[in-house]
Amino acid sequence: MNKLVRDADAAVKDIPDNAVIMLGGFGLCGIPENSIAAIEKKGIKNLTCISNNAGVDDFGLGLLLKTRQIKKMISSYVGENAEFERQLLNGELEVDLVPQGTLATRIQMAAMGIPAFFTPAGYGTEIAYGKETREFNGKMYLMEQALHAQFAIVKAWKGDKYGNLLFRKTTRNFSTSMAKAGDITIAEVEQLVEPGELDPDQVHVAGIYVHRIFQGKNYEKRIERKTTSLKA
Repeated sequence: MNKLVRDADAAVKDIPDNAVIMLGGFGLCGIPENSIAAIEKKGIKNLTCISNNAGVDDFGLGLLLKTRQIKKMISSYVGENAEFERQLLNGELEVDLVPQGTLATRIQMAAMGIPAFFTPAGYGTEIAYGKETREFNGKMYLMEQALHAQFAIVKAWKGDKYGNLLFRKTTRNFSTSMAKAGDITIAEVEQLVEPGELDPDQVHVAGIYVHRIFQGKNYEKRIERKTTSLKA
């Protein structure tokens, strides 16, 4: 089935206010830049965003925080975003901080249709508040629930019109699981290729999981912080 849509605007056209969305990437690596820009332009409000990080002040999810389009963040690393910090401290933003491994697993469980699992991560901390705990083999665990989303939005390196996706390096960390954990999965790609051009053994997400795909443009591909060493 041909899942190609014209552009980012067409891909996000039916995302409503109050939607729960997942956004792929690792840090600022492999984030769906075009889709985020289209969501900002459309003015969708009161979003719950599930993402490993919250962008930076003027890029990634930082753009949607700046325009107050996000009401809740479910994420792991938020240390590079001053606007996120300001909204959190002023009680303007709901935040669910999740250990990175737990976040990844909660998304993976949703992708596999498993509703919950037990993990030792976070036991004895504020993360465990209100959650079921249980002992296994003399060690305490807490129960975490799978994370679903109405829309999962990812960016891949290559894809075809049938939705088969190929990622590069660390961009796979969350995106491959997110693509399988949303009711509707939107993929933007750097390179749109013809069906059959992707080696089946190299495909990371099969097209059966993807509902819409488009070729993105003008990617900045930022990094969060550039660090260099001085020569001796």
